[in-house]
Amino acid sequence: MKFAKVIFLIAGIYGLLVLLPQYFMEEQNGRNYPPPITHPEYYYGFVGVAVAWQVLFLILAKDPLRYRPMMLPAVLEKLGFGVVAVILYMQHRLSPAMLAAGSIDLILAALFVAAYIKTAAASREAEQMTRAD
Repeated sequence: MKFAKVIFLIAGIYGLLVLLPQYFMEEQNGRNYPPPITHPEYYYGFVGVAVAWQVLFLILAKDPLRYRPMMLPAVLEKLGFGVVAVILYMQHRLSPAMLAAGSIDLILAALFVAAYIKTAAASREAEQMTRAD
């Protein structure tokens, strides 16, 4: 249980530290990674959805057993960018810096799977205790 708590806490804090500044970097991102952003609704929509996932990770960190089923979509959230980053990099369409960011998501996806597996026994015990009552 402690493993899952720590992993999801780290993921949530890391994600917020990386994503929240993006709300103030639209123009800079357009300059650093041309072309400029032409559809800000997509940009801010992405950031908003990603921030919401970080909040979910923090909730998971508080009570991994209660929210254990949400670990599976959390894995998908991390794979969504990690896998795409690898594919785009292999097609020479992504910078090494962005590949590194995608790699962090792949590592977190693997750790989320490990947390899901490690909480299986405790989840079964909690379920049996609930049935016994």
